[in-house]
Amino acid sequence: MKTASSLLLATFISAFVVVSSCKKGEDVTVPDNTRNTNMPTPTPTPARLYFTFKFDSTQARLDNIGQNSSIPAGHAAQSPLFNKISSHYIEMTPNQFTALGAGAILYHAAETTQGGANAIDFSQSIKVAQGEEFFSVPLSSLSAGTYQYLRVSLSYQNYNIKFKYNNSVLTGTLASFVGFNTYIASFMPNATNVTVNANKSQGYWAFETFGTVVQGQAPPGATTVPNPLFATSPIPQGSCLVTGQFASPLTITGNETADIHIVISLSTNKSFEWKDNSPDGLFEPTAGDTVVDMGLRGLIPTVQ
Repeated sequence: MKTASSLLLATFISAFVVVSSCKKGEDVTVPDNTRNTNMPTPTPTPARLYFTFKFDSTQARLDNIGQNSSIPAGHAAQSPLFNKISSHYIEMTPNQFTALGAGAILYHAAETTQGGANAIDFSQSIKVAQGEEFFSVPLSSLSAGTYQYLRVSLSYQNYNIKFKYNNSVLTGTLASFVGFNTYIASFMPNATNVTVNANKSQGYWAFETFGTVVQGQAPPGATTVPNPLFATSPIPQGSCLVTGQFASPLTITGNETADIHIVISLSTNKSFEWKDNSPDGLFEPTAGDTVVDMGLRGLIPTVQ
């Protein structure tokens, strides 16, 4: 005979089974308290055009009109190892007949008259190593069209070179100012601060080794500035506006959604040249060797 407690237990189990079977297969909605329906939709980042530099000692060594160049008799040259570089001006042009300034001017560095005549303000110059981003601009700011050439005005170079001293070959650092005119408050070729507080024309340099700094000035007009468009689109005398042609023309539609990267490959092929007084093919300032030319020897822009 069932007791009251047994009947109560059986009734509870039956009720539990019935309720469980009714719930089986039903969807259970769980409130999502973590969702913020008021959050704005993220705005896509506009596509940009980026510029970086590359230094290539195997690239063709060109002269001022873009022809292959040899080293003059009585001179010697070496391919320096670059640390930093700076540019003063970047422009893309549609064709070989586009006059300077009539293309897409993308970058123009700060200038000053603090030293008298108008000059590049070195204190505000951007100095970068190979592969570092130098400058970028939204692609939407460019006019739609096809660009075949790139013009880059180089202003400052910092690199290591080999030199001879007391019959030993050593390494030192050279700071080279190749812009049309540069106002320099102070700078460090390597570890030593050099105070100038004046304008310096194209070809000014300072060489540092073992804490000693030697300064000099290359002859006026001696800095090589390759411009293969010299006949149809000349550049001002004394500028360092190197011109190069894209391997494949760059077309801008105005509807770009992906970034474009341009690598500015510069020829460092024996770009440091001196009058070899020794003559032994080694840079030896104590033997009377004098710096003649520090211009880059060509430019090839590549789109990536």
